[in-house]
Amino acid sequence: MKEKEFIKAIISTLKSNYIGDDCAYLKDLGIVISQDSLVEDVHFKRELISPYQLGYKSVMVNISDICASGGEPKYITISLSLPKDTKVDFVKDFYKGAKKACNNVEIVGGDITGSDKIFVSVTAIGSSKNRKISSRGNAKPGYKVIVSGEHGSSAYGLNLLLKGENNPSKFIDAHLMPKAQVDFSKQIATKIKEDYAMMDSSDGLADALYQIASASNVTISVDTNKIPHDKTVDMETVLYGGEDYQIIAAVPENFLQKISNYTIIGDVEEGPANLKIDGVINTEVENKLYNHF
Repeated sequence: MKEKEFIKAIISTLKSNYIGDDCAYLKDLGIVISQDSLVEDVHFKRELISPYQLGYKSVMVNISDICASGGEPKYITISLSLPKDTKVDFVKDFYKGAKKACNNVEIVGGDITGSDKIFVSVTAIGSSKNRKISSRGNAKPGYKVIVSGEHGSSAYGLNLLLKGENNPSKFIDAHLMPKAQVDFSKQIATKIKEDYAMMDSSDGLADALYQIASASNVTISVDTNKIPHDKTVDMETVLYGGEDYQIIAAVPENFLQKISNYTIIGDVEEGPANLKIDGVINTEVENKLYNHF
C-alpha cells in the first residue's frame, strides 16, 4: 500500500480541514505547523550520512515545509530515538548539525528515547504574521507555474553515494546538506495579495505539480525545456527524483513583476485535474515516485 492511500484513509477518518497541505495553518493562533520523520534504512543509511549531516538535514527539511506554506520558520522540536550502543558524540554532532540549520530558528525542546534503529521526528512551527499563506488548492486557470533553483541534483547525488562515490560535489551536497528556500518563499508570501498555490519538491517536481493540479482541479502544463537543471542530470531524475527542497508555485502572471530569481516552467489551465508534460497527459507520476512502504 502506498503512502497516499494511508493519507486518504486518515483524511476520511478524521474529516479535518487542516490536513492536505505541507503545513496545517492554524489561523486562530497565527501559526503554521508541520511534522516530518526520517527513519534509518528508509530515508537514510547510516554509512552514507554523518551525524552532523543527519541533524542538519532533519531540521532543514522541516524548515522547507514551513517555507512551502509561505510561513516564517520560527521554532523546532526534535524527537530522537537511538539504539542503545549510540555514543554521546553522535548526539553532540547531530545537534551541532541541527543548530547549523537553524538560522533565525530556535530549537525549543523535544524527546529522546531508545529504539532498534535511528528515528528522527521534527516538528516545525512558523509564523503567518504579515504573510499570505498558500494552499495546494489555490491554483487557478491563467496562473503561471514557477520554480526556484535546479531540480534533480539531490537524487543524482544519492545515486552517486549509492555507487560508492563520496568525493564532495554539488550533487552530494544537494542531497546531504539541502537548503530550504527561505528567501524565495518570503518574497512571494509577503508581496502577494491573491490566493496562490505553493509546495516544495521534497517528493519530486512531478509530484508537487500533480498534487497542486489535483487539489485545485486544474490541468498543469509544463515544458521540460524550461525546467532548470544541471545538464548532467537526465530528465527522468529531474521530474521524479526527490529531496531537492526547491519551491514550486502557481501565481498570477501580473504578480511576477514583484519578485525575482524564478523560472517559469508552465501554465495552469482549465481542468480536469491532470499533469501535462510537453503537451502529453502524464499518467505515471505515482508509479515513478519513491514509495516509503
